[in-house]
Amino acid sequence: MQYQDIITIEPGKRGGKPCIRGMRITVYDILSYLASGMTYEELLNDFPYLQKEDILACLSYAAERERQTLIVQA
Repeated sequence: MQYQDIITIEPGKRGGKPCIRGMRITVYDILSYLASGMTYEELLNDFPYLQKEDILACLSYAAERERQTLIVQA
């Protein structure tokens, strides 16, 4: 699984923020829920249209963004 297959960016949707599979839930939303202590299971129960792969794609996307930031600053 590559996050590029799941994370989409559309200029007119959620201000161009990265979203999951063209839906209106953003990578930021998912990361914020996880950071607040929600588990994968809680997220999947609260948002039944999400899949575990969506959550993993958000984490992978964030890791790649962090890696790119480190490269630019080096």
